[in-house]
Amino acid sequence: MNDQVLKLENVSRVYAPGTPREVKVLDAASLSVDAGEMVALMAPSGAGKSTLLHIAGLLDRPDAGEVWLGWVAMNGRTERQRTAARRSEIGFVYQFHHLLPEFTAAENVALPQMAEGQSRDAAMTRAEALLAEVGLSHRRDHRPSQLSGGEQQRVALARALANRPSLLLADEPTGNLDPETADQVFEVMLRVVRESDTAALIATHNPELAARMDRTIRLDQGRIAETPRLV
Repeated sequence: MNDQVLKLENVSRVYAPGTPREVKVLDAASLSVDAGEMVALMAPSGAGKSTLLHIAGLLDRPDAGEVWLGWVAMNGRTERQRTAARRSEIGFVYQFHHLLPEFTAAENVALPQMAEGQSRDAAMTRAEALLAEVGLSHRRDHRPSQLSGGEQQRVALARALANRPSLLLADEPTGNLDPETADQVFEVMLRVVRESDTAALIATHNPELAARMDRTIRLDQGRIAETPRLV
């Protein structure tokens, strides 16, 4: 794999710098993710993985270092340029689905496309295709309150992929699910990501899920190290 999608280069993030409460969350952290690659991000609670994902997803800026999306350095881009890149190139899946309760499953998946200028008809057509991909065609007209936790997360995955992003970022996407449902959701995510050749960086506490991805990186005391695989 050599089609770089995401690269963090010596990224640092410090909270309350120069005060007694100073915390160095990221300390010259570097990583890369290529197209079609699934990388597990493991870290103790509070170690900064959400901060790292926010920086990778262009929701926050590092205090030092560079974030590359494709081969474009993003730190010098305007907020408008960063927002445009985030909407078109990055999909997010969180531990809690954050679906809009007043809309159906299909409408939740269509909304990001309509925000990017797609017509409602075109957006709904793709939404229905994505719901079929995640096994939820029969739930297209159901609202989130009518869906199980696993179904809600699969809708959230479909929504994250709606604009055909090159990068998928997921923050504990199965952490709020029971083990059996978590495994089902992860299997869907694995298949859909592989088929779309998307790069994926997935934060998880689950070592069994991490072992099924291509690589595992660990964040500890602000630094990133790759975990060797046991063969």
